[in-house]
Amino acid sequence: MDDKEVVYNPYNNRNEGSPMSNFGAFVSLLSCVVGVGVLALPLGFFFAGILNGLFLLIVLALLLIHGMHVLIHSMVECSRRMEIGYANYKESVVYAFKQGPGCFRGCANAAGCFVDLVLCLSHYSMCVVYLIFVSVGFKYILDQYTVALDLRIYVTICGLLSIPTFLIRKLTSLVSVNLLSNVLSYFGFLFMFYFLFRGLSPITDRRFLLGDVQKAALFLGIVLFSISSVGVMLAIESKMETPQDLIGCCGMLNMSILVVLISYTVFGIFGYWRFGDKVASSISLNLPKREIVAMVSSIMINLAVFLTYPLSGYVVIDIIMNHYWNKSGELNGAKLKEFIVRIVFVLLTTLNALLPFNLFPLISLVGAFSISLLNLIFPALMEICLYYPPEYRKDRPKWKLWKNIFLISLGTVIFILGTYIAIKEIMETWGKSNAGTYDQ
Repeated sequence: MDDKEVVYNPYNNRNEGSPMSNFGAFVSLLSCVVGVGVLALPLGFFFAGILNGLFLLIVLALLLIHGMHVLIHSMVECSRRMEIGYANYKESVVYAFKQGPGCFRGCANAAGCFVDLVLCLSHYSMCVVYLIFVSVGFKYILDQYTVALDLRIYVTICGLLSIPTFLIRKLTSLVSVNLLSNVLSYFGFLFMFYFLFRGLSPITDRRFLLGDVQKAALFLGIVLFSISSVGVMLAIESKMETPQDLIGCCGMLNMSILVVLISYTVFGIFGYWRFGDKVASSISLNLPKREIVAMVSSIMINLAVFLTYPLSGYVVIDIIMNHYWNKSGELNGAKLKEFIVRIVFVLLTTLNALLPFNLFPLISLVGAFSISLLNLIFPALMEICLYYPPEYRKDRPKWKLWKNIFLISLGTVIFILGTYIAIKEIMETWGKSNAGTYDQ
């Protein structure tokens, strides 16, 4: 093996002008996974049951984090072999597939473009979900004190108000926005716990073991949506001053997910325990309407989700500008054209949010469709191709191969089953209320 290949370290060859600190990375990681998903988890536990939901939550979290580790390790390995500082998801997929069996080599370029497409659809849909959620939340609050307005008016207002923060171009410049979002989220959750712990009925009155088996797949989609935001995590890793600190046993990724997993477990179980079969698609809609603490909690959480919009949308703009339109970095008027793209993006997500989606199945669809592909299937395929053929000789243990086949199989089942059930639920609930939100 060539000595140059052995000593080449991609981490030492990244040219990032204004890198992100570990603190900024941790804050941004928390911000990208704490929000809408956690507020839908109590309804997820209603569908799955408490013990079954807890088991699925922990197992899926471990699988998703392992998939993220596999993905980042594979991208770093691709960068090392290509001898460049950083290979993005698309470039890594193309390179990895070209190292694999013949059937992968032929579709390498198409697979890379497909990954970019799924990333864009995933984060675009997340932004639509955020606008619907925030609009539903503020309508629920303001309808108690003002004339009840159609939800579409709130969606339009929230969409237009998101333009200024979405014009922030640099990920490092969003750290302060993400920090404020996290502070608002956790203070909002603390206030909400006052109502969750009050008036608890016997836990035996709830679905303790199993819930609605037919809708349990919706819970899988919610967990996938809640725990992993692949595009944002990769964007954070690419901008870190010490990206090697992201992964590893005590890395930023594991620590942030541990905090999130503990929060989700307590919040999901107690939310369902408190409200039972009356739990809404967002538990903030179950809070008492005219209590000050409840109103403050809802306002904080809605503002926190609103501030998460630019972080999720950053991924789509980065792909459009840096993977395609301004790939060479020589586009004339690139900054102005990016501002135009950002404004158009906000307007499109706002128009999509005007459609009468029911929030819960939409969240589940985004999770089941995109995360199963980006977090499980493609990382496993990349690792298989990168270690082909030397790791698969007869005299070598093939545990990595079998492990990756398991991840691909599991991801495929979640993708097919979760997407089918979520689309079916969307069709059945089309135009129906998000807890009394759409005027009929």
